Amino acid sequence: MSYVDGFMIAVPRANLDDYKKLANTAGPIWMEHGALSYVECVGDDVPYGELTSFPRAVQAKDDEVVIFAWVVYESRQSRDAVMAKVMADERLKMDWSAMPFDGKRMIFGGFQPFIEL
Repeated sequence: MSYVDGFMIAVPRANLDDYKKLANTAGPIWMEHGALSYVECVGDDVPYGELTSFPRAVQAKDDEVVIFAWVVYESRQSRDAVMAKVMADERLKMDWSAMPFDGKRMIFGGFQPFIEL
């Protein structure tokens, strides 16, 4: 069964085009290094909940949109190998302080699927 990395971030609407450029650079690099699938989505119907919600999870401000993304790999072992290659790839070396989002509010993690239909 596959393995999935998921992440969520809040991106200022004013920076959305810059973020999309970054994602369009990063996605093909992940795929080149062995990812099976790379998906980035911008929130369209993500209301601010009373107790929990996607915007609350990343402390999204009124002028920000939520990005929800995932990368699929063959296995956890494959993910670890792909991530090592991605992190070493010179094309992704950048100044993290100049990112079009606040990385401190990023949520990410690896997930083992238990059902795939």
